[in-house]
Amino acid sequence: MRLLDLFRTPPPDPLDPLYNAVVARARQPHWYVEGAVPDTTDGRFDMLAAVLSMVLLRLEDTAEGAMPAVRLAERFVDDMDGQLRQSGIGDIVVGKHIGRMMAMLGGRLGAYREGLAAGALAPALLRNLYRGENPGAAPLTHAVTSLEALHAGLAATAIDTLLAGRLPQ
Repeated sequence: MRLLDLFRTPPPDPLDPLYNAVVARARQPHWYVEGAVPDTTDGRFDMLAAVLSMVLLRLEDTAEGAMPAVRLAERFVDDMDGQLRQSGIGDIVVGKHIGRMMAMLGGRLGAYREGLAAGALAPALLRNLYRGENPGAAPLTHAVTSLEALHAGLAATAIDTLLAGRLPQ
């Protein structure tokens, strides 16, 4: 019977609905049109990291969200690993890329946490989402307003609702 287990589809990850909702939110066109986030591999990674950071900050606010936050970060790593391999990055350097991506996510998480606490998210977005390039007042305002609204909506959303993949509008 153990041999047959090799051919079974693994059960779905319970955090797939939430992770898929995060990815869908990060792919919304308004980020790239009104927000002027570069529609490049790096820009899409940065937008995913920004939305994921908002969700992780919400999950970290409660004891019941702590373990899902860890699992969500692991789900992100699994996704990035698959994306790198699909883009042709070899096994030998995938680990280095993943390590760099996790460091980038951790840095963004800290910067966004501090920016939100200080009521000044724009400098963190300029440094991380736009990688030091000023997109102009209107796109930056759009990104700040949209991410602050997401953060506020997440704060008012139950953890169970988030885990079901339902992010606030």
